[in-house]
Amino acid sequence: MKTKKMCAILGNVSTFQGLLPLTENRPLDTLPFDCKYRLIDFPLSSIANANINSIFMIFNEGETRSVFDHIGGGKEWNLDSLQNRYFVYFYQDILKQKEQGQHYYESVIDYLKKSESEYTVFIGSNMLCTIDLRAVLKSHQKQNNRVTVVYKRVNSSTISLEERTIQVSDEGNALSLHPFRPRKQTEQLNLCMDIYIVQTKRLIEQLELGQTREASPNIYLFLQSKLGEEQTTAYEYTGYLSNIHDVASYYQANLDMLNPSIFNSLLYSKQKIYTKLKNEVPTYYSKESQVKNSQCATGCIIEGELENSLISRRAVIKKGARVNYSIVMSNAKIAENAVIEYAILDKYVTVAAGIKIIGTAEQPVVIKKNQDVSTDVIGGLKS
Repeated sequence: MKTKKMCAILGNVSTFQGLLPLTENRPLDTLPFDCKYRLIDFPLSSIANANINSIFMIFNEGETRSVFDHIGGGKEWNLDSLQNRYFVYFYQDILKQKEQGQHYYESVIDYLKKSESEYTVFIGSNMLCTIDLRAVLKSHQKQNNRVTVVYKRVNSSTISLEERTIQVSDEGNALSLHPFRPRKQTEQLNLCMDIYIVQTKRLIEQLELGQTREASPNIYLFLQSKLGEEQTTAYEYTGYLSNIHDVASYYQANLDMLNPSIFNSLLYSKQKIYTKLKNEVPTYYSKESQVKNSQCATGCIIEGELENSLISRRAVIKKGARVNYSIVMSNAKIAENAVIEYAILDKYVTVAAGIKIIGTAEQPVVIKKNQDVSTDVIGGLKS
């Protein structure tokens, strides 16, 4: 029987409090990005580009409706054939089994055994990047270590307090993992991207042993703990990375897409990005509209002014309205003469005529989904 090269585990069970209210009714994975994508598109595309045909996804209970709505049958990522498939499991079920003294990793172990894969890759959605998993696997095989972890050299100002940094040896091995402790803003550190490749047989052994020793039920924390125990290769990723952990980092990652070089490096590299297809009419621009350095998805009506902004599908910007340095999600409606600056408007937000919503680059205003805004919102507030 032929053994498949790799299977994948995709998991984001952290709540990312800094992203509220954007993640109040959706997981980080399905946050809209760059007008037509979702954050989960990027790890799914990396998996698809590596010809991985089996994925085990772990989400929090109550967060999967938007996931299923976006992924559907998985056609865009080649997951809808008889041989290619994905499975979804609730993290809370793992926690309940642990509380009851059961073997709480049995569902993961069962998946790994049935996958018949030689290697397993673990990846999340908060590290926005386009990584070549085949190149990581090749490095893993060359080094002949049991684990490979991916890291990137980044400015310390982009790292959150919940994340870890890696000490890397001259030989390219991960020596140790450390909690992030901010010192100098300009300091360059090795950010652990929590992307791992492990021999599947060894992972099964470690999971079976770990669940008898009260190991963490969170797989990425479990894999982090192995870095100090197993000989681990440190693979340096050198492409574009946005570490999305709060509103400011999410806002900046979107605005980065207005820089042509960053846009092309992320979305038009050798690693193709796939997303759910929607066939809609083109965006309409009236004669009075003015658009500078902005992106608009399909189905929009633009009659006002846009500058340095990203407008998602079916949004409406009425005559006299001005939108600057802002993210406007799908089906939002901005009425005549409204002013939107340094803001994030979630889906189905309606802004009344003449209203001002003005934040700052460091603290953009966030307007929750389905809100009708009829009074001014000024100064980095959340509504």
